[in-house]
Amino acid sequence: MAPKTHTRMSGAHLVYLELKRRILDLELAPGERLFEPALSADLKVSRTPVREAVRRLIAENLLEQQPTGGVVVPDRGEHEVAELYDVRASLEALMAATAARRVTDTDQAQLRSLIERNAALVGFADDAMSTGKAIHTEIARIADNGWALRLHEQVSNQLQRYRMYTNHTQRRRDEALAEHQELVDAVVAGDAERASRLAFAHVTHARDEAIRAISARD
Repeated sequence: MAPKTHTRMSGAHLVYLELKRRILDLELAPGERLFEPALSADLKVSRTPVREAVRRLIAENLLEQQPTGGVVVPDRGEHEVAELYDVRASLEALMAATAARRVTDTDQAQLRSLIERNAALVGFADDAMSTGKAIHTEIARIADNGWALRLHEQVSNQLQRYRMYTNHTQRRRDEALAEHQELVDAVVAGDAERASRLAFAHVTHARDEAIRAISARD
């Protein structure tokens, strides 16, 4: 019995990862309804792992159970997206300040390397977003605040679908690079207060860009 259970759970986890990827990459669009039979056929699995994966994604607020029993990809409104960005800004500010107090020479070199990569790839939307995310991930690693990191991951999962709106223009990518450079300078210098302020401002700028794009889309 044990090997069968392990296989079933592994299958459910793989389905979970694939559905989560599709949601975050917008392959499953906001507002789209999911149908269990179709997903089972598409993923070539039975309905059991699909059902388990869907329950997990509902618990993470990446899927939404409707009163009628249907399951949809939630479509966050401007107000809710703004709230999520505000929470993220506070968490980023906390982690930046903590990182500035704990940064080592090795950490400083890694942050500088990431900034150089960000600058080299700023002309490419996907690469710029990826390297920008890596900078924030490195600052979070340096801060080493487990609770802040877990909460940040939850909020970031909700916001990943909207990040495409925050760097879709070269103007915003250039601005974000300059903000990353200032933030890294503050962390490397050990200036916790400035690092906190810059991290908060950086995220709120991304929030404003996302809200403008969502408003234009609607």
